[in-house]
Amino acid sequence: MPHVMVTAGALEVAVELHGPADGPAVVLLHGFPDDVRAWDGVAPALAARGKRVVVPYLRGYGPTRYRDPATPRSGQQAALGADLLALMDALGIGRALLAGYDWGGRAACIVAALWPERVAGLVSANGYNIQDIAASGRPAAPEQEARHWYQWYLHTERGVRALTENRRAFCHLLWRMWSPSWRFTEAEFAATAASWDNPDFVATVVQSYRHRHRAAPGDPALEGIEARLAARPPITIPVIVLHGAEDGVDPPGNSAGCAARIPGLRRREVVPGAGHFLPRETPQPWIACLEELGLSSP
Repeated sequence: MPHVMVTAGALEVAVELHGPADGPAVVLLHGFPDDVRAWDGVAPALAARGKRVVVPYLRGYGPTRYRDPATPRSGQQAALGADLLALMDALGIGRALLAGYDWGGRAACIVAALWPERVAGLVSANGYNIQDIAASGRPAAPEQEARHWYQWYLHTERGVRALTENRRAFCHLLWRMWSPSWRFTEAEFAATAASWDNPDFVATVVQSYRHRHRAAPGDPALEGIEARLAARPPITIPVIVLHGAEDGVDPPGNSAGCAARIPGLRRREVVPGAGHFLPRETPQPWIACLEELGLSSP
């Protein structure tokens, strides 16, 4: 798919556009380690239903670039939320349906929580995706700590070197571990792996996984947003949560109590046979949920 470049906040964002420019807006947001190809089974179907579908490459991925060499290469949660809001402003989108998983789901949850007037509805993989950074020093169950091995690895210079020098093998392993039943092709993997050649990919990823554990400073320009997120704001707009039954990094039990933070929750669906890369593995639930929220939004 061809992309356009959009000047938005700190970034020049590469965006793929589908559907009529005057249709109801839907923004689809990918995670780590992935890119816009995650939504190839979703975006055309929504466009055929008359939606204006916006699929951006996140900071550090694909053709997206930081505008200023001095801007910190930060993957912290406030950056992802600020990027999404800036992109909506730049495209003249006053209100949109949002859908995302992993990093993209975090961006969507942040905008839905802090700027609910901009969001008509949200489909979020794995529930309430705003980090509790203040509590990051509290150990999780050993099984979950083991699932996050890659995060601890990236706290070391050896891990940074591994991601820098061997990023395809590193991420290929994560695809296999996190979605154990998904039989992706090597051509499918290669099409997305090219996005990780972005010159800021490694720095952005490393800062993301260090910042959430208070092992790296954040961007000073984002302190105001981080302060608001520290309060764990509720998401009050209509939300549907999807969760892969076989998610190898964030198992379904992790979102079982998400209603406590999402008073707008319509329902939570655990998708059988699917893992972490949910839009790629099972696009249909995303299409159906976004269509449902779109029909019910005022």
